[in-house]
Amino acid sequence: MAAVGRTGQVSGAAAQLVMTQPAASRLLAEAERIAGAELYRRLARGIELTEAGRRFAAVAQRLLNELDAASREIDEFDAGRRGTVSIGAVTGAAMEHVLPVLRQVRVTHPGINANVVVDTSDRLAPLLLSDELDFYIGRIPADIDRVAFVADPIGPEPVVLVVRDEHPLTRRVRLTLEECVEFDWVLQPLGGLMRQAVEDFLIERRVALPARVISTSSTLMMLALIASSNAIAPFARAAAQFFASREGLGGRLVSLPVAEGLAVAPYSLLRPSSRPLSPAAGLVFSQLRARIAGMSAGDADC
Repeated sequence: MAAVGRTGQVSGAAAQLVMTQPAASRLLAEAERIAGAELYRRLARGIELTEAGRRFAAVAQRLLNELDAASREIDEFDAGRRGTVSIGAVTGAAMEHVLPVLRQVRVTHPGINANVVVDTSDRLAPLLLSDELDFYIGRIPADIDRVAFVADPIGPEPVVLVVRDEHPLTRRVRLTLEECVEFDWVLQPLGGLMRQAVEDFLIERRVALPARVISTSSTLMMLALIASSNAIAPFARAAAQFFASREGLGGRLVSLPVAEGLAVAPYSLLRPSSRPLSPAAGLVFSQLRARIAGMSAGDADC
């Protein structure tokens, strides 16, 4: 009916559908039987759709358009041009790797939607294994079998000590760790990987641990505390650089020139070994891996 409506001829409709004219005529008769109404009138040159026929043809064309759209959507999903990707990352990796790649994907593949979870590795790993994440950047917790993961190593995560821009320590000429521990600190709860790295770093250098500590797992709470007081907090260097930039908090936070070499254990780009990535997730994963490899090559050249 849609083809007849476009061509005004049974022979023209048959040619479009690559069938014989008698077969097309039989289909028209069957359509009239189903509709229970006259759908067309024969004229000297071709046929003319009745009002019922025009409505029938319009519905048929709409259904064809929807089928075409569904076919294109399936093809786009298969090619990774559409879909939803769930990504996990520790804070530094989210700022340094995930954010730039998502900006790029929004331009090159606007049909891909992303869910991003920024958290610690011990919370991200169970989400991956329960299929709530497609992949994450972080570490494999010690209590989870490493066989469940496929890992692309990235390297250690550099950490810096962050304060507000008018903190008294920013005016010190030669700052020491001993001077830093005299202030309040904001750290992860006991057992947190970054807290452990900071405390080990201080102990190895025979520096007393901070006496006054506020413990929180909330990055937002950490930022609020150091922005409104003289407290000190460790952050992944990439996150600290973002927070100090115009895109972040506009330079209200600064990194102290101390604690050179402070870093958290190496982390990786991790995906499950038990299932393949969807086309959309595979596309974003490949772009992340390419970015990480490019940055690693740049560091090696330096």
